[in-house]
Amino acid sequence: MMQCLHFLVEPAKTFAFHVKESRNKAKDERAEPLVESQVFIMELAKDLHRVCQRSDVLEHIWTCEDVWPATVCQAFIIDCAALLDGKVAGRLEGGDQSGPRLDSQETGGGHEEDPAKLAILEWTRKLKKLPEDSLWPGQAVVEILDDIAINWQKGCVPSLQPAVELLLWATLTEGLDKEAIPQKWLVWKQRIKNIDAIPYIPQKVWNWIREAAVEVTLDAETANPDLVLSPDERKMRCGFERQDLVNHPHRFDGWWCALGMEGFSAGRRYWEVEVGDRDWRLGVAKASAFRKGFKSLNTASGYLTLRLERGSEMKALTVPFTALAPTLGNPQRVGVYLDYEKGQLSFYDAKNRSHIYTYNETFSEELYPLFGTVEIINDMVIWSPGAPEPRCPGICVWG
Repeated sequence: MMQCLHFLVEPAKTFAFHVKESRNKAKDERAEPLVESQVFIMELAKDLHRVCQRSDVLEHIWTCEDVWPATVCQAFIIDCAALLDGKVAGRLEGGDQSGPRLDSQETGGGHEEDPAKLAILEWTRKLKKLPEDSLWPGQAVVEILDDIAINWQKGCVPSLQPAVELLLWATLTEGLDKEAIPQKWLVWKQRIKNIDAIPYIPQKVWNWIREAAVEVTLDAETANPDLVLSPDERKMRCGFERQDLVNHPHRFDGWWCALGMEGFSAGRRYWEVEVGDRDWRLGVAKASAFRKGFKSLNTASGYLTLRLERGSEMKALTVPFTALAPTLGNPQRVGVYLDYEKGQLSFYDAKNRSHIYTYNETFSEELYPLFGTVEIINDMVIWSPGAPEPRCPGICVWG
């Protein structure tokens, strides 16, 4: 029984520790005099709250209960201005084109966020002309705001930045489908920040991701001869002896990998994998990717993968590789989400509902799920959508 509790509680304890660290840093920020970029964010939150209905959660920002680090504010200002530049055309237009400006003395001079602040100020000047509480952000956004507010109070959400971003999107999609705002926000976040973009994925967004869940099974004809597959082709581990198998051109004979049976060339797809704690890799392989020998399975060779090495070094196999911060931890279950049309392959800690990494590129050929492990005792397990959790951890006995 204690083993079961340990299996369920430990991932949550680790996640809570990292969030607590982040919240403590925010408290430290409050003790310091606010810099201009932080005051700028507070004023932006006020402007959004005045216009948007059901946006009371933003009050925690300008009352200094939720103070973002200055570096986060600066990055947000630049990203926000870029979003406005792409979306504001045709919206909130008209009227006097003059307005407040920040000169070099006010902004500190020479900083990259200076022109970004000017763009945001120009936009907020027009926003202020709208009547109070005149904008309904949409039911989907309202539900997510409630989710964020509750979990921020619990310490599960490090800051209210997602609330500001969602309401910003709501003002830029007036007259369009507001129920699609959370999806648009997710794609945008994973494009502007491909590492740890969303420390807490709201439940409604997570449900939408998992709606794309598909049944994935292993293709035995691609599996390295050192791998042992379960009869249902959903589990695999390294065996003690190399099997005598036909060396198909599409079979891995170097790295201990196997592909999924079905490739994808359109739509959204999601699958989850229980991984080991030593060395594993997950992702997709392009149909044309070479599978023989020990050539690096990275973006240059047609692979988009995430890998854990030596039980502690998680990295995205770009060229050169992208090391991921230890604060992301070692996820026990990884969610893999493919949005083919948007050109995104994302990885999540499925236990904590947090983002790990996203590849952004244009896909032009069929993509096959990729699995790799060096475990000889514990299985790598592909989970079916809606499958029940295991009652206890330990060695899986097939059959």
